[in-house]
Formats: sequence, structure tokens, C-alpha cells
Amino acid sequence: MELGLATFADVAPGASPARVAQRLHELLEEIELADRLGLEVFGVGEHHRRDYSVSAPVVALAAAAARTSKIRLTSAVTVLSSADPVSVFEEFATLDLLSDGRAEIMAGRGSFTESFPLFGYELDDYDELFSEKLELLLALRDSESVSWSGRHRAALHDAAVYPRPLQQPLPVWIAVGGTPGSVARAGMLGLPLMIAIIGGAPARFAPLVELYREAARRAGADPSRPAVGINSHMYIAESAQRAADEFFGPYSQMMNRIGRERGWPPMSRAQFDAGCGPDGHLLVGTPEQVAEKILAHHELFDHDRFLGHISVGVLPHEQALRATELFATEVAPTVRKALSSGENGKAHAREARA
Repeated sequence: MELGLATFADVAPGASPARVAQRLHELLEEIELADRLGLEVFGVGEHHRRDYSVSAPVVALAAAAARTSKIRLTSAVTVLSSADPVSVFEEFATLDLLSDGRAEIMAGRGSFTESFPLFGYELDDYDELFSEKLELLLALRDSESVSWSGRHRAALHDAAVYPRPLQQPLPVWIAVGGTPGSVARAGMLGLPLMIAIIGGAPARFAPLVELYREAARRAGADPSRPAVGINSHMYIAESAQRAADEFFGPYSQMMNRIGRERGWPPMSRAQFDAGCGPDGHLLVGTPEQVAEKILAHHELFDHDRFLGHISVGVLPHEQALRATELFATEVAPTVRKALSSGENGKAHAREARA
């Protein structure tokens, strides 16, 4: 299983341009550290709000590409519904060339709505926009010359799109928050799926993973190709109490700020602590506890990639770096060793049955 990190590079609402610039430099330090310590993936989200510093992930990832050598660089996510697929493909193809073949697109419909009026789209077309633009993005990925027409973008007639990426094909993941229709669509298209678990019991997402795999099977997808990823909020410290105490403030402030917009009740410490429990969605605790929870989730999902979202809210940079270090040097080796042993055991069992 690939292990990595994701972030939205949060800032305090109303942060000055100087503070946003500082946060972007901190983001590059976080990606550099993840690369140096051997993590496989780093994702950067797209938002068009005052409480996040990245509206153009590919620009931040290109800066990271110049300072890293091995880690895969992905959006988390690209809000494809309000983007132009031609621009998205050209930008990520350029990133792929700059990074020597380490770029990925994680396409999603977006959990916020600011980008729709900003770029001139109607929220009533929310799902149709994504479906249509995904179709075009995949056509651009599969052929240098594309003829295409749709309802929400000017048609293309034998249009040649360059540059072409090193990776053939350029990886495109579908990112979802738990909508069955989106999950099934990813499976039918044979595209890898990333599920963000930001609330509720993780076990309730297991049927979605099975739905995805069943949709892929029925569509005749290569069974070795469609991958599943899980993205969870995560924080690690030397003690469980310290991890919870340090993470609760930034996490609850972020959740309560969004909650006020959406009509959610304020988060209590008791609710947060329940989320940190064995059956909760938060991976917060010691390295041993977080590793145990990742492995428990692997039993549920048999997933191929895990992304931990450490920098939630305005988390101090030093704490994010320390949690990254603990994840890479203590959690990751434990998870890799356990999964390697489990896979070897399954292989021996298959041989014995044969």
C-alpha cells in the first residue's frame, strides 16, 4: 500500500499576503520532508476561499517538483466541474515532464461551491458539468488529437493538445466523499478511486468500495488496474493525550467554521474524542495507535493507497513536520511490515490450496 499525505494548506481567514506566502513556503518544506523520508505520495487541494492558501495546486506542485526526487505529486482535488479540461491536461502534462513522470490528477466535484460562480457555472449543473468534463479530460489523455462536443464547453475538431506527458496514460483518480453514483461511475470507467472519510464510522464506507469494485467488474475493467485510496484526517504525537490536545484546537476551529456555513452544530471535545476512538474516523494518537488503525481500515477496504491529512486548520508548522516525521519513520515501517507479512501469508495459503 502506498502511504502519503494531503493538505489544503490552511490559513487563518483574512491572513495577510505575507502570511499566505509563508504558508506556501511551509507547504514546500512539508513536501520536501515527506519525499526525503520515503513517503510515496503528496496531494494538494484546490480551494477558492480565504481560509486556504492554494487555488492552483499544479503551481504549488510544480514548485515541489523542483525540490523533490521521488514522491508522486497529485492534486487533492482538482475541481474539474468548474475547470477547463484542456487547461487541466496541459498543466498536469507539464508537471509530469518537470517531475520526470510523477504527476497525477485527482478529479472531484468539489466540496465547496465558490468556484462555480467564480468561473461562470451554474450549481444546478453540478453533476452534469463533472461528467461532461471528465469525458473530455479522458479523451485528451488518450489521444493527441481530439474531436469532442458537449453542452458546457465549445466543441473541439481534430484539436491537438500539447505537451504530452511522460506517463502513458497520465494517472487520473476520481475523488469522492461517499456518493454512490460517483463511486459507481469511477468503477465503470476503470479509474482509481479515492474516498475521503471526514466523519462517521469508516465501516460504513466498506459497501461503497464493494460497489466500486463490482461496477468495475461488470464494466470489464482490468482487475489489476482499479485502485482504491482512503484519505483521513490524521495527527501523531509521542502520547495519545498530547496528540489529541494539539490537534483538537485547529481541527475543531476548522470544522466549526465550515459548520456555521452549513448549519452544523459546534463540535464538542467529547465528539472529537469519540472520533479518535477505535471505531472513529480520526487517526489521532501515538504512532502505534495510528498504525493499528490504518491496518484495521485495510482489513475493511483492502485499499492500495492511504493519504493522511495532517495540516488541518491552522496547525503550527513545527507540529506538522513532527507528525510527518513520526508517520514516515514509525507508522509507515510498521504498516509496510504488517502488510508484507499478510500478503506473504496469503500467497503461501494459495500455494498450499493449489
